[in-house]
Amino acid sequence: MANYVLSCCSTADLSKEHFEARDIHYICFHYLLDGESYPDDLGQSIPFDEFYQKMVDGADTKTSQVSVGEYLPYFESFLQEGKDILHLSLSSGISGSYNSACVAKEQLMEKYPDRKIIIIDSLAASSGYGLLMDTLADLRDGGMELEELAAWTEAHKRELHHWFFSTDLTFFIKGGRVSKVSGWFGTVLKICPLLNVDLNGKLIPRFKIRGKAKVITEIVNKMEQFAKDGLDYDGKCFISNSACLEDAQAVASLIEQKFPKLNGKVLINSIGTTIGSHTGPGTVALFFWGSERID
Repeated sequence: MANYVLSCCSTADLSKEHFEARDIHYICFHYLLDGESYPDDLGQSIPFDEFYQKMVDGADTKTSQVSVGEYLPYFESFLQEGKDILHLSLSSGISGSYNSACVAKEQLMEKYPDRKIIIIDSLAASSGYGLLMDTLADLRDGGMELEELAAWTEAHKRELHHWFFSTDLTFFIKGGRVSKVSGWFGTVLKICPLLNVDLNGKLIPRFKIRGKAKVITEIVNKMEQFAKDGLDYDGKCFISNSACLEDAQAVASLIEQKFPKLNGKVLINSIGTTIGSHTGPGTVALFFWGSERID
């Protein structure tokens, strides 16, 4: 067993059972639903289908990152056990949680000078962040030590691809990521934006595609274009979705047909309440290993 803890945030959007099975520890973000605070605890407090229905019904949502004051006892619980820590944060292009974790580390190192805490900006989000953590668990279980695993993460984290599409622009408009005029025309014309995460970990709109069937085909084409070894890709593939399981299953089915060497079935997760507060329902996100992100 490794002498260090592998840690992340709940925004890696894996299930509670998955985190536990892979021995990956996590700390929860928070969100407000109509002014009431909840932990982003993987659908335990409020099931995902109920959460997204509340958004459709007009509930107001806001999110908050993990604070320094929350990181301190979380990290210290491992240090008190004599464990070192490798913690990956949600992308700094999306959240300031990386900075909070770094501040907590500096404070704790004064108290535990013989222990190690390594904080890494994942430049990843949702189940792409989860796929990165799952891969690190594989490497840890294969015997990779703390410093070596941290170096591997820094060297390879930009090879994790994220592609997203949305069939519902309502919450993109509400959050200001799409203007009201563009959103109105997009809705009328059934435009489904296709986005990805760039090399700095920021979510960037790339294409405007008309119709769900076309965007489903196109997101699979992006995997063929960028996946390691193309159609011979033999790694894992994760998908997350916000209350649109049938769309996610349609993408997964196409991938399993086109990539016969895939490592197991495509794993479908739910987009958690932190990221889902901004996307709303109707978003499908695809994650796989490929060439290094360069823009």
